[in-house]
Amino acid sequence: MEVTGALAGAGGLGYARVRAPRVYWSLVGLPVTWGRFMLTYRSTMDVCGLTVQPSRLRAFLVRNVARREVLPIPPKVRRVWGTSTGLRVTLRLPAGLEPADLVAASERLRHAWGVHSVTVVETRPGYVELRMTGYDVLSRVRMPRGARPEGLAVPVALREDGTAFVRDYRKVPMALTLGANNSGKSVYQRNLVKGLAQLPVALVGIDCKRGVEQSAYAPRLSALATTPDDAASLLDALVAEMESRFDLLSTHGVSDLWELPEALRPVPVVVLVDEVAELFLISSKKDEERRERIVTALIRLAQMARAVGIYLEVCGQRFGSELGKGATMLRAQLTGRVVHRVNDKQTAEMGLADVAPDAVLAASLIPPERPGTAIAADSSGGWAKIRTPHITRDEATAVCRQFAHLVPDLPALEPFRPHSPVDTPAPGVSLVKPLPVTD
Repeated sequence: MEVTGALAGAGGLGYARVRAPRVYWSLVGLPVTWGRFMLTYRSTMDVCGLTVQPSRLRAFLVRNVARREVLPIPPKVRRVWGTSTGLRVTLRLPAGLEPADLVAASERLRHAWGVHSVTVVETRPGYVELRMTGYDVLSRVRMPRGARPEGLAVPVALREDGTAFVRDYRKVPMALTLGANNSGKSVYQRNLVKGLAQLPVALVGIDCKRGVEQSAYAPRLSALATTPDDAASLLDALVAEMESRFDLLSTHGVSDLWELPEALRPVPVVVLVDEVAELFLISSKKDEERRERIVTALIRLAQMARAVGIYLEVCGQRFGSELGKGATMLRAQLTGRVVHRVNDKQTAEMGLADVAPDAVLAASLIPPERPGTAIAADSSGGWAKIRTPHITRDEATAVCRQFAHLVPDLPALEPFRPHSPVDTPAPGVSLVKPLPVTD
């Protein structure tokens, strides 16, 4: 019985390691990693070059008062706590060390402590947080509990450190998403639409592939353009709406939409562009005027619309100077970048080289068997590997129908409001009793 119990326990742990990694980490991985960290912390920091020489006063006191050998000083451990996905450590950096030193040594720390990844996050001046993950949390994406849309922030993916990647339009108003076919770009957009549909915002769709992607979201959309001509007219209407909102701000003497009283504040607008290249490409010379209208309107919105609560979410497979005049200027205004698997390194450089050059190589190495995996970066220079949970188009459509009552009243966009078919009940047995015909 003892041997059988031991074998059953070992088999259960092996099964949990493969099928329930959170359970295995909590039972086995966390205690082992915690002990290894506490026992080898000072020596690991020393061999990784993350120590500094003590001050003269401290060296004098240690040598003459404590009668001990003067040793280099590692970052001081302030707090250690475990999570369901890894281990968190708060460090106080001594004078002479900076967060970049720990970032450069993160791979060495990962191997030294036997964890899947180590992410360094600066929490405040002089303090950093080491976020260790005990296993590959992106292999089977499970969003953290409590990750739900709020304000203008939508959790759309899971970071490599186990936290939620939140698309916050108040912090990063304009963003660009790139990715090849079957890279998970459409799934990312579905998660975004699913979260935005639950918020009091106006959703505007531009899908020049005849609406094959965004027409299903019609119950929740305030406007939808499915051809380049419709897109040009819709963007002109958005520019006019932007100018009228600026007049409102000027009248009340404020410079931002969120400084207005809530009763006077217009509803925020999120513009979802599915394939931006379709707005730039032309088939004949007569289309040049339309292209100029579209590009000018997009650039104006990207430069100024943040202050009046109009935000751009631009998606595409490739977005470079070869699209023509105005493409590079527009891309420079899109501060948030999410790059999925791409077909060439140049496309990854288009999305990341100007904001996070270190992330270009990571984006080029995303495997095709991991759809939904991407590199997220912004103008601060930081970046992280993320993966979106897989949801179907029907799930996103059901959420749009459920929250169709949140579509705001915007007279400027009413001509572009998509037709939403009314759900009709399935045919069944009639409950009306027929009356006999009598003379």
